[in-house]
Amino acid sequence: MEDRLERLVRQKFREAGRKYAQARDAYREGREESGGDKSASGAVPPSLPRDEAGRVRLVCRRDADKRTVHVDDDGHPECFEAGHPDCEGCVEDVRDGIVETW
Repeated sequence: MEDRLERLVRQKFREAGRKYAQARDAYREGREESGGDKSASGAVPPSLPRDEAGRVRLVCRRDADKRTVHVDDDGHPECFEAGHPDCEGCVEDVRDGIVETW
């Protein structure tokens, strides 16, 4: 009985994971097809809130604090640390224009 239950739970988790991946891919494809609201460089949307000096205002995923940072043309904030999962996710969010801001 436990084996059947475990199999069922695993099957449902895999199914949910596939559906999530499909939805995520469809969302990204839709943004790419519509052109989104990317800046001239293509990496940083102009809709992200900025301070007077042009730095992007964001909430750091790694340290959970408010920051104003310069973002390069590739969408990397100046505090970016390669290989860190929170930083990698932040770069994806910056490029998609959905980073948490203040």
